[in-house]
Amino acid sequence: MSVGLLTAIGNPAREADLVATLGREAHGVHVVRRCVDVADLVATASAGVARAAVLSADLRRLDGDALTRLAVAGVAVVGLVPPTDDSAENRLRRLGVAHVLPLDAPADVIAREVLSAVTIGATVPAHAMASPGAALPPAPRPAGDDDIPPPAHDASDGVVIAVWGPTGAPGRTSVAIGLAAELAALGTETLLVDADVYGGAVAQLLGLLDESPGLAGACRLANNGSLDLSGLAELAVQVRPSLRVLTGISRAERWPEVRPSALDVVLGLARTLSAVTVVDCGFCLERDEELSFDTAAPRRNGATLTAIERADSVIAVAAGDPIGLHRYIRGLAELAEAVPTASPVTVVNRVRAAAVGGGNPQTEIRAALERFAGIRDAWFVPLDTASYDAAVASGRMLSEVARNSPARLALQSLAASLVGAPTPRRRRRLRVR
Repeated sequence: MSVGLLTAIGNPAREADLVATLGREAHGVHVVRRCVDVADLVATASAGVARAAVLSADLRRLDGDALTRLAVAGVAVVGLVPPTDDSAENRLRRLGVAHVLPLDAPADVIAREVLSAVTIGATVPAHAMASPGAALPPAPRPAGDDDIPPPAHDASDGVVIAVWGPTGAPGRTSVAIGLAAELAALGTETLLVDADVYGGAVAQLLGLLDESPGLAGACRLANNGSLDLSGLAELAVQVRPSLRVLTGISRAERWPEVRPSALDVVLGLARTLSAVTVVDCGFCLERDEELSFDTAAPRRNGATLTAIERADSVIAVAAGDPIGLHRYIRGLAELAEAVPTASPVTVVNRVRAAAVGGGNPQTEIRAALERFAGIRDAWFVPLDTASYDAAVASGRMLSEVARNSPARLALQSLAASLVGAPTPRRRRRLRVR
């Protein structure tokens, strides 16, 4: 049975010759439509009239979002690039196109590659197919980029830690910043990513310019297939010797710039750039977009879900008061439903005795968590309003303004446990008599 094929090639003469040759000769494929641009290609693919597409790297507005929509439609892609144009081939492979041929390849070679791409796509299990807004399978990063700085660690050891918490501002950002700062203080190359699409505040809390491209710029380059290791390193601000920060979006309405598929690429490169990547996530885990759209829907919460799904560890933050704990227990059920593979580490933030009726707050909170959520192990970060206020007012980290703050010491112990390092010994102050 002949395979339906769509073409979208920037060189009209080459496209006409390829279509004519495939029409005269039997190669197991037949051209259904010559598409004039990406929009025409995606629309035709969504109609289900073809199983493959041949497109050129110079096609205008060809990006990861367009290729994701083709994957959702079940259309395999074969890319054509000018001979010896390594940059065009690298761009297609970064976008996830695994089948790439020279633009002047014979028609029979292109047809065989199309059939191979369709066959490989047909063997992918149904549960592994791309869902609306999902990331494409990552392509290997091309070698030979001499301008990429060598990582200061074994790239295979790079891990991602997602910091999440339910609605109610339990202190996700303060925990993420403190955790990243303590990891850097331990000598671990760390990247802090602000991926909160509802209210990112990492830049403001650290006194950085919130107009820098940051994560939005990295996602834009990733969506175009142009992001590499050196580009990510350039966008990340170096705030301490072992700490980089990828700032978030400056306004909440810019959330469409942080696409899930692009964030997936960013996190993949982040594993090579830094030994540990700490991601400050948003609170919402809903997938309501899929109920309102029958096509590839925009997903505001896709960035949060992608970060949690790709994370090696999930830090789940709860506020240390009755309302905060109630929201946290309900939020854990939502997290388990949205990302069943997540095994969160519970961190109770802003712990104080007055919020739980006096007595030992850790004992009271631990008993409540074990009774209502079956959680026996938890980390506790005491409330230290004065130290946090001083850090926010000066645009610095907690470790810089209050080294002996109880909150800072708790985050220091948590960071050490995550990387398997001993907790730094605390110096005792000498009393002057």
